[in-house]
Amino acid sequence: MSGTAQKEWANPAVIGLMGFGMTTMLTGLNVAGYFPGGANLALAFIWGGSAQFIAGFIALHKGEIFAGSAFAGYGSFWIALFLINNVAALSTSNLLGFWLMWTLFTLTFTINAPKHGPGITAVFVLLLLAYILLDAVSAGATSIATATGWEIFITGLVAWYVATAIEMNTNYGRKILPS
Repeated sequence: MSGTAQKEWANPAVIGLMGFGMTTMLTGLNVAGYFPGGANLALAFIWGGSAQFIAGFIALHKGEIFAGSAFAGYGSFWIALFLINNVAALSTSNLLGFWLMWTLFTLTFTINAPKHGPGITAVFVLLLLAYILLDAVSAGATSIATATGWEIFITGLVAWYVATAIEMNTNYGRKILPS
């Protein structure tokens, strides 16, 4: 690109967090029994999976190991969930190992989240709790599935808020919403 200025990549956190947030909210509603699983699968693949996966590689390109690894990892999670192809059955099926591995993955990010602000820390603490609850549901505690679904919904809502705060603060060039 001789003779032209190369532009810096924008912050991929808004797309990553919105993809995660919206897909997580709908998955929470599915686990709670209020939203059909099939309708969530396409969103899990395209928005939660692919868009978040791309956001991860943009973050890695920018040298952001935490955001890049988180977005690429959770983008992979949503694509895997799509490929398993039955979100409703996952909430009560015997896929304990699947949930346990994502609990462990999330623990790593939860430990490191405080360096990235209170909003991101809240997302990861809530997400860790969501996976622990999914572990329990998968292990047979199906009586907590509805509460688990609502906790997952709240996790997605907090991620959506953090994305909105980043978008707004960047757009206006000053801190309008805490993130």
